[in-house]
Amino acid sequence: MTDDKGLRRGLTHYGDADFSFFLRSAFIKAMGYSDDALERRVIGIVNTASGFNPCHGNVPQLIDAVKRGVMLAGGLPVDFPTISLHESFAHPTSMYLRNLMAMDTEEMLRALPLDACVLIGGCDKTVPAQLMAAASAQVPAICLVTGPMLAGSHRGERVGACTDCRRLWSDFRGGRMPPDEIEEVSGQLVPTVGTCSVMGTASTMACVTEAMGMMLPGGATLPAVNADRMRHAEAAGRQAMALAESRLTPADILTPASIRNGLRVLLALGGSTNAILHIAAIAGRLGIELDLDAFDTLGRETPVLVDLKPAGRFYMEDLDRAGGLPTLLRELAPLLELDCMTVTGRTLGETIETAGPVFEQDVVRPLGAPVHEGGAIAVLKGNLAGDGAIIKQSACSPELLVHTGRAVVFDSLEDLARRVDDEALDVGPDDVLVLRNAGPIGAPGMPEAGYLPIPKKLARQGVKDMVRISDCRMSGTAFGTIVLHASPEAAVGGPLALVRTGDRITLDVPGRRLIHEIGEDELARRRAAWQPAPQPPDLRGYRKLYLDHVTQAGEGADFDFLTQRPFKSRTP
Repeated sequence: MTDDKGLRRGLTHYGDADFSFFLRSAFIKAMGYSDDALERRVIGIVNTASGFNPCHGNVPQLIDAVKRGVMLAGGLPVDFPTISLHESFAHPTSMYLRNLMAMDTEEMLRALPLDACVLIGGCDKTVPAQLMAAASAQVPAICLVTGPMLAGSHRGERVGACTDCRRLWSDFRGGRMPPDEIEEVSGQLVPTVGTCSVMGTASTMACVTEAMGMMLPGGATLPAVNADRMRHAEAAGRQAMALAESRLTPADILTPASIRNGLRVLLALGGSTNAILHIAAIAGRLGIELDLDAFDTLGRETPVLVDLKPAGRFYMEDLDRAGGLPTLLRELAPLLELDCMTVTGRTLGETIETAGPVFEQDVVRPLGAPVHEGGAIAVLKGNLAGDGAIIKQSACSPELLVHTGRAVVFDSLEDLARRVDDEALDVGPDDVLVLRNAGPIGAPGMPEAGYLPIPKKLARQGVKDMVRISDCRMSGTAFGTIVLHASPEAAVGGPLALVRTGDRITLDVPGRRLIHEIGEDELARRRAAWQPAPQPPDLRGYRKLYLDHVTQAGEGADFDFLTQRPFKSRTP
């Protein structure tokens, strides 16, 4: 019994390998399997369905389709559960739990007798967590996303989660929409199961995953409720069997070059800033460093080509009708590393060549006629940016790209909630809103609070955007002139910790500068006086593990003990 295929892989330790296999076979037969089935290669299917997770509402049907594909290819499919994360149902934030999901998934991939696996994810943090796990466990793996939901309709206007959620809620906060209409809208924004219908984090990570070669072509954009999504799932099951035979692992696919492709696609999509954190974490599992300066250079030469909300006009179902990600990859081909391997067993270049025919569409622009020049995301430097802050310039108000204003500082999420709508708050439309102590440690969990609400008294005056700066994140569905990921965060003494209300701040996106306009002597005095907040006295469990070991934004906010250090290579 030396063959390590199928159920003979990773035997439980009882001191007698033959007995271990005998016992395993006896128990699995209680599930009704025949001896013939138990001699096949085992393909694991990660089940992330949950009654709290509408983004994964189609997972049971996807599992059935994957099983069909595995069995048609002669394998034995077995699904098993892991943690399920949904952005709206995770306290304090799903980012706080991403690393826990990655640990859960990694340990299950190591513990179970799998020849290969299909990772079913979708909602924002699930796909990154699964890729982090796969990169560490090195079991042959293929990603299958649940797919985007369809757009809804409100009074003749197409609407979708969650860019329109934020836009219409802002109208409500500003008194431009009555309470009965906002209630009506809530029933139309999420009309089907699936992930957000715009280029938020879920769609961004799905597209990046396909670009990096960990997904079958076309899989990122197929709507969750379409029959094509089920056929794609069946094909993923078939391909998982091919991976089991070839033993092609995530390390063979996720290389500095393929990660560079993922970053190119992120920029060309006008995608979510969250993807930078997730890509850094995935790369870190393989000992690859994400170089923010090089990423900014990449951004300057990679225009936005996809006309999707929140920065454009269309929805994910429109991108799918336009040919999906292969249409974008075809346009980007001169800028891509085409010899990267993919889960198909072919290179990215070969995959692009075998994509469907070119046809007229207006969702993906030609390389020479982009939606936005100069890169979707810029990396800022300066005495307020620390190791590098980021801004999604394609979603900014053009008149605020160069701006100097007075800081209005909020010391925490609680302070923000308490004071932002206070009529007595001393704030004007030209001020710069600053939120601190909301990073990986300070919040904890680096929530999507960077989209600071416009104070109500300004919203009622018609103010729709202001410069906002924080050490936390912003939803990929959000928009505005918002500086994010200031690192190191304020909770560990980063630059935001030293800002006071009334200080002058200069944002210069074209010049890539974020400046705290204050003398060096005064900064030094403030730095010497700064003290970290004490940890809670009853700290225990996962929260203690998280606070003791989470890294800063530039390293992906992963746990230090799960990453490969020192770095072996760098990307882009």
